[in-house]
Amino acid sequence: MRMIQDILQHPSIRWVRQHRFLKFGSVGLSGVLVNLTVLYLGQEYIFRMVDSVDARLNFSLSLAIFFATISNFSLNRIWTWADRKEKIQRKYFLQLAQYFVACWIAIAVQFFLTKLLAAHWYYLFANLLAIVLSSVINFLVNDAWTFK
Repeated sequence: MRMIQDILQHPSIRWVRQHRFLKFGSVGLSGVLVNLTVLYLGQEYIFRMVDSVDARLNFSLSLAIFFATISNFSLNRIWTWADRKEKIQRKYFLQLAQYFVACWIAIAVQFFLTKLLAAHWYYLFANLLAIVLSSVINFLVNDAWTFK
């Protein structure tokens, strides 16, 4: 166990891990923009005819999360974890499935937290806070499992 800790603390390993998290954060930021844009469009235009405010938010959130997830997978695969490309190139669909499972864990956190917070705060702010919290879960699971 000590040897593993020493390896993980090596300056080059630490830099790669920190750099990867910065890339992941950048991809996540682009996903936030996709998510918020689609959420807004869903609420204000696409699902405007849905009378139930609760149903409209459910539809809008689902669409926003779906588009952000696809965008983030693509960018993370070709940029964030590009150094692991040789290992992952041959198992694209397995990796995509793992990514979706990992994301659904984070998505569930985001969805229910947004719904909880939106009862008290503006829906875009509630969603933004939920995205931040769920992104930490998403990085840890994807780094350890999807893109290992």
